[in-house]
Amino acid sequence: MQLGTVLSERYKVGERIGIGGMAAVYRAEDMQLGREVAIKIIHESLSDDETFIQQFRNEAHAAANLSHPNIVMVHDIGQWEGRYFMVMELVEGSTLKDIIRDYQSKEAFMPVERMLALSIQICRGLGYAHRSGLVHCDMKPQNILITVDDRAKITDFGISRAVSEATRTTSDIVWGTPQYFSPEQAAGEPPSPASDVYSMGIIMYELLGNDLPFKGENPTAIALKHLQSPPPHIRTLNKKVPPQMAQILHKVLAKEPAGRYRTAGQLQRILETYLKQSQDATSPFIESLMAKNKKTIDLDKTVMPVKREPVRQPKPTRQPENSRPIRANPQPLMDPSGQTATQLPEKHKRELKTQSPPSKKARQFVTPVSETVYNSTLVILGVVAALSLLGLIPLWYYVSTLWAAG
Repeated sequence: MQLGTVLSERYKVGERIGIGGMAAVYRAEDMQLGREVAIKIIHESLSDDETFIQQFRNEAHAAANLSHPNIVMVHDIGQWEGRYFMVMELVEGSTLKDIIRDYQSKEAFMPVERMLALSIQICRGLGYAHRSGLVHCDMKPQNILITVDDRAKITDFGISRAVSEATRTTSDIVWGTPQYFSPEQAAGEPPSPASDVYSMGIIMYELLGNDLPFKGENPTAIALKHLQSPPPHIRTLNKKVPPQMAQILHKVLAKEPAGRYRTAGQLQRILETYLKQSQDATSPFIESLMAKNKKTIDLDKTVMPVKREPVRQPKPTRQPENSRPIRANPQPLMDPSGQTATQLPEKHKRELKTQSPPSKKARQFVTPVSETVYNSTLVILGVVAALSLLGLIPLWYYVSTLWAAG
């Protein structure tokens, strides 16, 4: 197609930015709205198929109703010189296949975190389409656009479905990309949302391992492997893939649709849960604790302020004029008779005030009268006992002398 060609008196075609088995993609200008768009023009071989044309119209209208951040928006469809075209939003970036080739050229693997982030976005868009009743039928990295800020957008919804339906009803040809289609598609059965899930598993396998699980000399050999052969374990290609991630991938690539996740929405939730758990395992302890308890802890409110009751001061009492202030908690002075100082005459009050208490050293030598008498009695008894013992000595000597004489 020549540069500057105007389609439907509205879209001015610019340079070609891509080509595939079904269509060629051009940059174009929407002269009515003054914006850049992408136009995908169907190949002439498909435009001659009446069954395809009918399916394309139906699917293109359904795809135009898909409004999701992870799906390329379809603005319009039309016809030019017998060839149908689709007007879509222009996505600046590259295909996911280009990113895979870039990692392969560097002999490096895509980090698991980035693979999960991209796969979750793709599953969001694909799950939205499944809930709307649409199946893509040709999920592959070439149909996934990645923007400069790493946002994933799925394209070719209407075309893939239309081609699949048309070829399935008119011939025995199996439509799709053999490296990515599901076992049931390889067997000629109609695709389902679980078929897109299987294709998504092949994409995730390629992102992690930089290689496809099934290869062959021709499409038939590849199709047989999808039907019969288990995929090589992903950790044989990339040992950095966590075992839990390998288990998820093994389930996604189950041969039977019932053994997989039924929709892309289910796969999305599984990947989000796995990503959250892996982040919690490497986060600080308190973040992991909050994730497990599903509670949000406000660290600014963990220490509760103590409410202090205000101290109530007693109301001051009004004192009579010319009176001295009363001391708080006055201690009454006692005289020797037990009367308080306030009960003594003024004379005794003055005497008590002039008396000074004995010093600590003097108090150590003060002995009560009862204690002195008790000590003197003990001394006298001790002396009497000693004299009594001494008086028995002569008596014992006299008695022993008389005993010896007699």
